[in-house]
Amino acid sequence: MRSRWRRSLAVAGAGLALVLAACTSTSQPMSASGGVPADSGGVSANQGAAPAVPKSGASKAPAQGGPTVGQPGTTDRKLARSARLDVKTPKLDDVVSQARAIAAGAGGYTGQESTVASSATLSLAVPAEKLDAVLDQLAALGTVTRRELSSQDVTAQVVDTDARLATQRASVERIRALLAKAASVSEIASVESELTDREATLESLEQQQKALAGSVAMATVALSVTAETAGAPSTSADGSSGFLGGLAGGWDAFLGFGGGLLTVLGAVAPFAVLIGLPLGLLWWWLRKRRRAGAEEYAPEPVE
Repeated sequence: MRSRWRRSLAVAGAGLALVLAACTSTSQPMSASGGVPADSGGVSANQGAAPAVPKSGASKAPAQGGPTVGQPGTTDRKLARSARLDVKTPKLDDVVSQARAIAAGAGGYTGQESTVASSATLSLAVPAEKLDAVLDQLAALGTVTRRELSSQDVTAQVVDTDARLATQRASVERIRALLAKAASVSEIASVESELTDREATLESLEQQQKALAGSVAMATVALSVTAETAGAPSTSADGSSGFLGGLAGGWDAFLGFGGGLLTVLGAVAPFAVLIGLPLGLLWWWLRKRRRAGAEEYAPEPVE
C-alpha cells in the first residue's frame, strides 16, 4: 500500500516538473517579429521581407495634410502686383525720358503712353521682384502726390488652369487616337469635328496660362506726370507798378473802350444813313408845314 502511494507521488512530481519546465520555456523573451525566441537562434518569418505598403503609408499619414510637391504652400503664392504713381515736375519731357530709361534698365518696357501740353501718362511693365526699387527711382524724379501699391492673389487661378490644361491635353490625345482608328468617312468627320473643338479649348487654356504667368512675372506701373505751373510774374523795375502802372493800365482800358465804341458806331453808321436821313427830312418838312399853317391862321393885331 505504501509502495503504491510512493509511486503515485513520484509520477505526480514528474508531471509537476514537466509543467514547470513548459511554463519556463514559454516565459522566455520573444523576438521583434513575435515568432521565435530571441536566444533560440532561429530566423523569424518576417526577417528579410520588404515592409508592407500599408504600414509605410500609415507611418506618413500625418504629413499628408501639409504642403506637398506640386501644391502651393504658404510661401509659394502667385501674386499679380501693380502700382500707381503721380508726380509733379517742372521738366515734363525730361522726366518722361528718364522714366522710360528706368523701366528699360530694370528689364522692363514701356506700354501705352500719352502726352499733352502739361501732363503725360505712361504704362510701365517691370519685373515683379524689382517693383519697389523702380518705384523709388521714379519717385525721385519729382514731387510725389500719389503712390499706391496693390497685389492680387492668383494662386487658385493658376492651379485651376494648370489642372484643366493637363486634362484637356489628355482629352485631345484620346481623340487623336480615335481619329487614327476611324474607318468610315462619317466617323472621320465626326471625330475631326470633336478634335477641332477640343483643340480650340486647349489653345484658349494655354493663352490663359501664359497671361497668368505674365501677370505674375511682370508688374505694371501707371505713371502720371504733371508739369508744375509757373508762379506769378515778378514786378519789373521799369515802372510797371504803382501810379505809373495804374495809369498805363487805365490808358490801355480807355483805348480798349474807345476802340470798342468806334467799332459799334461803325457798325451802326450804315443803318443810320439809310434810315435816319429820310426820317430827318420828313420831320423837317412836317415842322415847316406846321409853321406855315400857324402863320396863316394867326389873328390880326387890334389897333
